[in-house]
Amino acid sequence: VQLQASGGGLVQPGGSLRLSCAVSGRSLDLYAISWFRQAPGKEREGVSCISGSDGFTDYGDSVKGRFTISRDRASDTVYLHMTGLKFDDTAVYYCATDSTIRIGTMNCPLDVSDMHYWGEGTQVTVSS
Repeated sequence: VQLQASGGGLVQPGGSLRLSCAVSGRSLDLYAISWFRQAPGKEREGVSCISGSDGFTDYGDSVKGRFTISRDRASDTVYLHMTGLKFDDTAVYYCATDSTIRIGTMNCPLDVSDMHYWGEGTQVTVSS
């Protein structure tokens, strides 16, 4: 299983970015993919996730209404669309997956301890 996050960069407050997570060795129809972030001096936190067959999505409280997760099965890619970016969104963003097959479960994981595979992170910096 391999995951590769990309798309980070420098953006002004209020701006937007789209992160991508290229997934191999996992079927997006069966497994959830989750996004996490870690700011300097802080613990890694769950940002968003999208489930297997039913495409259920969930978001951390700090990003609800601003971030949207989506996926493209044809390219095995999961996206994180980030809008209304704030200084506090500055962090390294990671995509990850666990080993639970989810078919019609209507849930997805946002707990760091549930993840089994991690991609390398991509830096997002919000600065004026």
